[in-house]
Amino acid sequence: MTAGKFIAYLAAAILIFFGVLFIWATFSPQGQIGWLFVGLVSVGIGFGLIYLASRRKTPAPGEETTLKIDLPGEVSLEKLQCRNCGGTLTADNIKLVAGAPVVTCPYCGTSYQLNEEPKW
Repeated sequence: MTAGKFIAYLAAAILIFFGVLFIWATFSPQGQIGWLFVGLVSVGIGFGLIYLASRRKTPAPGEETTLKIDLPGEVSLEKLQCRNCGGTLTADNIKLVAGAPVVTCPYCGTSYQLNEEPKW
């Protein structure tokens, strides 16, 4: 469970608890009809938070995301070589880690981030 889901569930529990207390207090001798409205709204918001938190998809640890890019026009690729051993690398050796392309060499096991150098 992520921190966001935990906070949503905790806030929902608090809202539902106090909402039920307001609804219950409405029917006491000193109760007011306005408390019923406050209690119902609080309980409704609490259940709404539970619904939204349960629908939110969280990726499993180690789950990879594949991003396919459609490049316009003709694109020529240069031969990619490992900085450490000079071995030939393929597109399968490149993974996105935290939004940055990281290359892992299948020959020497070196991992490093790809940096695109300017062409000028």
